[in-house]
Amino acid sequence: MTRTLDTGTDHLLAHVDGHVGVIEFNRPERRNALSDGIYQGFRTVLPQLALDPEVRVLLVTGRGGAFCAGGDVKGMNEANQRGGEREGRPSATDDKVAFLRASQRAVSLALHEYPKPVIAAIPGAAAGAGLSIALAADIRLAAERALFVTAFANVGASGDFGGSWFLTQLVGPAKAKELYWTSPRLTAADALALGIVNQVLPDDGFDTAALAWCRDLAERAPIAQRLMKENLNRAITCDLATALDAEAPNMVRSMSTADHREAAAAFVEKRSPVFRGE
Repeated sequence: MTRTLDTGTDHLLAHVDGHVGVIEFNRPERRNALSDGIYQGFRTVLPQLALDPEVRVLLVTGRGGAFCAGGDVKGMNEANQRGGEREGRPSATDDKVAFLRASQRAVSLALHEYPKPVIAAIPGAAAGAGLSIALAADIRLAAERALFVTAFANVGASGDFGGSWFLTQLVGPAKAKELYWTSPRLTAADALALGIVNQVLPDDGFDTAALAWCRDLAERAPIAQRLMKENLNRAITCDLATALDAEAPNMVRSMSTADHREAAAAFVEKRSPVFRGE
């Protein structure tokens, strides 16, 4: 059963399909380029999905054949022709910085810290800040036709939405610098070889296959998955002693759940466990 959620904007759509929450960029006429409405849509819908006990996995994708082209370069050019200011945006430098920081936290940081697995399904182009947002997900599934490009160097910009941090974690600092400075167009196969994406799926039926992948993940133990994500996110920045001390209470908590007891019984009885998130 599917439930539609109100994001407050047509630029970002959301619904719940069983145990999978789905967020879709929806500006196909501009290859799903970012907008202020999209930022507000994430602010609106992510807390709803995080608190929904039925939602165990979050899928982020794009409509119309692209994931997200990043910043709206056409809109930027239109603003430049008007003197450099974008309608509805602050004009003072400090205010622009504050606006961008808030937008980045509402999307990239919120996805990284979202308390359930986040899967980016990339049907086509992921460029600039769109790539950064895809990198903020925990797992990336790409269609064979998908393309990846940092893009910032091509428009004389330094980058935003956390791409420099996420990409460095995935490919190392030297390769990340190369990808930012030279901005090559990477195929899905290139991205897979670099570890930027986890799996490449056929173009035909990609949306269905990505949703099926998420449904399968959603059948696993949700409490344990949430605690695993806490552990793995923490491991990026902490030392071993801190990681060990934090793993201990999470392990005790996960093994005190009804899901753990069900999994242990299913193992002995040679059947598949049925997890209820309890």
